[in-house]
Amino acid sequence: MQRTLAYDYIVQAVRQACMDIAFNLPQDVLTALQKARQAETNERAQHILDQLLQNARLAAADRIPLCQDTGLLVAFVDQGIATVVQPPADRPEATLADAINEGVAAGYSAGLLRKSVVAEPLGQRTNTTTNTPAIIHHTVVSGDKLKITLMAKG
Repeated sequence: MQRTLAYDYIVQAVRQACMDIAFNLPQDVLTALQKARQAETNERAQHILDQLLQNARLAAADRIPLCQDTGLLVAFVDQGIATVVQPPADRPEATLADAINEGVAAGYSAGLLRKSVVAEPLGQRTNTTTNTPAIIHHTVVSGDKLKITLMAKG
């Protein structure tokens, strides 16, 4: 059975995910930092861990980046062989990669994230102003699911 996903749904999901990874540490990382702080006996190390935890709280609460280097976006895509991305009616040639890059551009803009990707890294190094193109690792797998995992590589 074929599953169809709307292009705009993917754009919005990637947009939100770009901001989430810039503003929020994963819970397992927060827990590890808290455990490390509880176990730490060195006063300077305690202070550094306290600062890291405070930074994570402020970033999540105020929706500001955890780090000023919000990175080059890397997307890992597992697309089920029975999954089809339905492009917008006015852009029938649009692809899954286009949706991901559109979501990245929208997320970096809406989240006021630093855009540092250059169009041609060996020549003029002109900033794209959108933080695209993302690096996309696309794998076709069995089934009808689409899984997109994002990583900001700073």
